[in-house]
Amino acid sequence: MRCVFIFFAVFLLSVNAYADRTSLQGNFTQGGLIIGMTEPDAVVLFDDKRVAVAPSGRFLFGFGRDFKSTAILKIRYSDESEEERPLNIAKREYKIERINGLPPSKVTPSAEFLARIMKENGEIARIRSVETKNEWFLSGWQWPALGRVSGVYGSQRVLNDIPKRPHFGVDIAAPEGTAVVASTDGLVQMAEEDLYYTGGTVMIDHGYGLVSVYSHLSKLNVISGQFVRQGEKIGEIGATGRATGPHLDWRLNWFSERLDPELLLGAMPQN
Repeated sequence: MRCVFIFFAVFLLSVNAYADRTSLQGNFTQGGLIIGMTEPDAVVLFDDKRVAVAPSGRFLFGFGRDFKSTAILKIRYSDESEEERPLNIAKREYKIERINGLPPSKVTPSAEFLARIMKENGEIARIRSVETKNEWFLSGWQWPALGRVSGVYGSQRVLNDIPKRPHFGVDIAAPEGTAVVASTDGLVQMAEEDLYYTGGTVMIDHGYGLVSVYSHLSKLNVISGQFVRQGEKIGEIGATGRATGPHLDWRLNWFSERLDPELLLGAMPQN
């Protein structure tokens, strides 16, 4: 019995020691972003993929819309000790909307547009793969526009029995011309006035793989390569691209994982 007590005492001391060396904060759910803090010279592996650690010791990772229920985080410290943490990721239920009887042209783009779409998607993917070694995300988060939340993360439409891609952002409906501001500090990596799907589009790099996207803008107030501060105007709400009315489609990505920006902020503030 005394041996068992000693074992658990040593185990708890070990857990507490590791907890002091690495901390995690965020939403452990599909769509959630996690910000970690560890020793600057530690090696961090998220599901066996190395995650960059900033000189401050901070690191990021996130869970996409359909991320599995568990993951493993490994930390290797400079003294050659190792920690392995199992992570439990909560599953979410998403709204599914079925619409039938639509003209085929509204469901599938014509062949003449496919080359354009592929080129635009390639550039978007390239920007999402960039890993800038800056912690601009530390400025915090704010809603980029005020209005009615008309679309939520994870929802999906089935058009003429064809499942379309899920919605990976938050839609904010507001009158055309409503100001859109940067949700947090960052470097503008894209400022395009006319993409096929998203129309006027701005992509902002917040560092270490975290990129926000602002779509369907009627006007752009920034250019690619410009640094913006949180709250700085970057454009105006519109209905450009494939949109049925004026709104902002706001998204957040950690590399290929599409995150839910609403989890960072909670409910939309009242106008």
